Amino acid sequence: MFATHVAAAVLSHVHVAATWMVQEGGGAMATDPLGLWKAMGWVAKTVVIILFIMSGWSIGVMIDRWMAYSAARKQSRAFAPAVAGALRDGRIDEAIKVAERNKKSHLAKVVTAGLMEFKAHQDSPGAIPGETIEASKRALERTEAIVHAELKRGLGGLATIGSTAPFVGLFGTVMGILNAFIGINNSKATGLAAVAGGIAEALVTTAIGLLVAIPAVMMFNYLTGRVEAFDVEMDNSSSELIDYFLKRRGDVRR
Repeated sequence: MFATHVAAAVLSHVHVAATWMVQEGGGAMATDPLGLWKAMGWVAKTVVIILFIMSGWSIGVMIDRWMAYSAARKQSRAFAPAVAGALRDGRIDEAIKVAERNKKSHLAKVVTAGLMEFKAHQDSPGAIPGETIEASKRALERTEAIVHAELKRGLGGLATIGSTAPFVGLFGTVMGILNAFIGINNSKATGLAAVAGGIAEALVTTAIGLLVAIPAVMMFNYLTGRVEAFDVEMDNSSSELIDYFLKRRGDVRR
């Protein structure tokens, strides 16, 4: 019985408040996207446009990185066994050709650099064996750094959007609340109707800011994890290639 009385009292107060807002505002406030857009001030519209630009940029980065990482993964799976077979038979030229056919593979880019450096020093008449290994190692490290930078292209912008979009939306929120108080001052009225437009602007810009930021942050973390996995694969491939060079040098000495 007590809960029933409380519910009836709350509903009656909500009905009175809604009636008061409609009576003071002269009608219901627009709730559709087009109506909200028309009701916004120029500051709120500018904030929304900026957020949509940020959203488009982040979506573009997500699609671009997804396609690049998928291509790198697919080609690396085909490249790894093929180059391993060529190197097992001592066919370095064939291994280089296999790597050049898989230019989107992160492993192929690193392995190609090491193999070409090793072959160049090996073919040199006055090459020092130890220097050949060191030169190949430096070439692998340089290429790893370049490929790492290529894989991370765009992720900095994605992180910036994810961290700043809520604050851009918050700026719209502040301006919306400011407009609400200005509306109260100009109309000399009180009640929900006097602040409804400004509060709507504030809520809309806040919601859009969060909708832009949340996917950007989630995808940044996911894509960063994939880059870290690629880095581990490149490190392992470089170590295995250096071991192969050392073994090959030992075989030549015998």
